[in-house]
Amino acid sequence: MVGRTTFESAECPVARSLDAIGDSWSLLIVRDAFDGLRRFGEFQKSLGMAKNILAARLRNLVAHGILETVPASDGSVYLEYALTPKGRALFPVIVGLRQWGEDHFFEPREAHSMLVDTDGGRPLARLQPRAADGRIVGPDDTVVRKVADLPARAGRRKR
Repeated sequence: MVGRTTFESAECPVARSLDAIGDSWSLLIVRDAFDGLRRFGEFQKSLGMAKNILAARLRNLVAHGILETVPASDGSVYLEYALTPKGRALFPVIVGLRQWGEDHFFEPREAHSMLVDTDGGRPLARLQPRAADGRIVGPDDTVVRKVADLPARAGRRKR
């Protein structure tokens, strides 16, 4: 069996992040957690995914500190999944994906869900990367500075 490529030692923050949340199911679980879902059955019903895949993705998100298990809010013996501060910090990622999807995967005037501010019910402003001085920057205004001669190699195979 071929091992999964891991980026846990990569010098690139994007690669390391994808190691934790780099599949569509995991991001959809996080999206649903932001929408208030907490129980295994709620995630399963919302996403329609196989229970074994959901269980594996939830374990991974807990292992990476994005979700945590907490006692059920109704006092039952069940456990629920709650976003940790690390998980809540994914909010701009979810908003960015949502806005990108709205821009590129819907026809003009095609109906889709909307994320709105609870104070007034208005859509959020567009996310815009900014330089330290406040200027809006794009890909042509930035460059990645690589870390030279790292002792560990990124992209090793897990055994």
